[in-house]
Amino acid sequence: MKVSAFTFIKNGQILGYPFVESIQSILTIVDEFVINVGESEDNTLSMIQSIHSSKIRIIKSKWNDTMQERGFVYGQQKMIAQYNCTGDWAFYIEGDEVYHESELEQIRQSMKVHLNDSNVEALVFDYYHFYGNSNSYLNSPGWYRSEARIIKNSVRSYSPDGLFWLVLDSNKKGRYPRAKHTGAHCYHYGWVRSEEQMNLKSKKVKKYWGENHKKN
Repeated sequence: MKVSAFTFIKNGQILGYPFVESIQSILTIVDEFVINVGESEDNTLSMIQSIHSSKIRIIKSKWNDTMQERGFVYGQQKMIAQYNCTGDWAFYIEGDEVYHESELEQIRQSMKVHLNDSNVEALVFDYYHFYGNSNSYLNSPGWYRSEARIIKNSVRSYSPDGLFWLVLDSNKKGRYPRAKHTGAHCYHYGWVRSEEQMNLKSKKVKKYWGENHKKN
């Protein structure tokens, strides 16, 4: 079994993403890690290059700043990374997500168990959304409580808006993948930043969502 991980990141340092810790949190259980690094205004690229691992494969990209429809540029950059994965499984992780070392073997074992099960196309995690600080998390129906983050690389999938979606025919008809729960958790730190970093992130993100779109 070969496991690929993939992510994309741009301006991770100045926007306060714990992307180095994110990458390192699952590095031991994957065979390759594809990282799509957008042209940045900080040391994001050099920080990733400082992670000494032969598993890491870096792709450099330049974002299309004229693509301002519903954040589709994020889906585009995500798919650039996913389409370069060569493993049996593709493990997607965002730059503000971390996995605990105590559950890594459980995650890899889940991939082994379901590798040859044609009824399982993806694997799901429960989420802890930390808010304000690393000791407080939200437990609300308004925040997604579980999410598929690992998908079989043998199925035809795409994820322009975050969720994986399987393409069934040339008319773009599709469905969500059939999934099993890993029993493990993803720790999301996207709302644990300084006020300055949150304001800067809002400013940087806004232009990719259109002038009239409100994004939290």
